[in-house]
Amino acid sequence: MNATLAALGALFSQLSLVAVGGGNTILPEMQRQVVDVHHWMGARAFAALFALAQASPGPNMLISTLIGWRVAGAWGAAVATVGMFGPPAILTFCTSRVWERFRDRPWRRRVQAGLMPLTAGLVMAAAMRLALTSAHGLGPAAIVAATAATLLVTRLNPLVLLAVAAALGALGAV
Repeated sequence: MNATLAALGALFSQLSLVAVGGGNTILPEMQRQVVDVHHWMGARAFAALFALAQASPGPNMLISTLIGWRVAGAWGAAVATVGMFGPPAILTFCTSRVWERFRDRPWRRRVQAGLMPLTAGLVMAAAMRLALTSAHGLGPAAIVAATAATLLVTRLNPLVLLAVAAALGALGAV
């Protein structure tokens, strides 16, 4: 169990430090590590935990807590959560004064401009990986496509789409 806790802590600490643009940017690597490298669960179980974490109030990276819980119980949840949120909190605290000090420097604006497309690409990769994992049939694939199209062309609240997808699932249409 101690080796598992150490692996959970190391994994989520490393992932948290490369989550440029938010936690969703590391989902493809998180899934690869959890499913393919450590074999802690299957891809469908990972997608289910992600859906549960997104439906829950709070930070969107609660998936780390759920993975930790599933892998090693309460201690696993605690270790994974601290691993996910501790390192970036410490890094942010230590660097925020320096970053603010150089707010008017041209290099800072260039760094931020370079990080924006990187972040968009990472988020798109995470979305694609989760879509491919969860769309395991014609019905789910249609829901993924319809949701993406709707969100791209309208300002519809995503909660409406969540309710529609849940209703379709309850009716057995998925």
